[in-house]
Amino acid sequence: MTVSETTTHDAAEAPALTGERSDLLEMLAKHRHFLRFTTRDLTDEQAGLRATVSELCLGGLIKHVTSAERGWANFIVDGPAAMPDFTAMTAADWEQRADDMRMLPGETLAGVLDDYAEAARRTDELIATLPDLNATQPLPKAPWFEGAAHWSARRVLMHIMTETAQHAGHADIIRESIDGAKSMG
Repeated sequence: MTVSETTTHDAAEAPALTGERSDLLEMLAKHRHFLRFTTRDLTDEQAGLRATVSELCLGGLIKHVTSAERGWANFIVDGPAAMPDFTAMTAADWEQRADDMRMLPGETLAGVLDDYAEAARRTDELIATLPDLNATQPLPKAPWFEGAAHWSARRVLMHIMTETAQHAGHADIIRESIDGAKSMG
């Protein structure tokens, strides 16, 4: 059974969140917190600052994680149709995706954080109400995925968690480079 066949479940009928789902979402919430925490007390300008030799900035990292989480949540429901065919992307497509990694003119840190909160809320709701975390979808075409591999909703959620944790670490380094503030320690 695919995920799209199982997502008609009524949220009002969902049992209280316990066990594995609760554990997974609590861990994801912890990593989201650390990522968001790196932006505390910053201005919009500071959120867009490239403070290391990397192209990364705090606002851009949060935009990227938001986009990735939203894309993978859509993948859980709609499968590879929710993702681009990475093997057919042009240079212009890649440049447009790069905009997810930077603060653009007119964007605010508050707006970026609000967008992230909305994506997180949707993912949490999906995971809480999804009838089966074992439901799978074939991966989209990309040079970094093996041929005909399928991922379960559980594996996608673990991927979202890993991506969030990795970028929270990047964000901590960037924040410390801006003003010496640390997320931990």
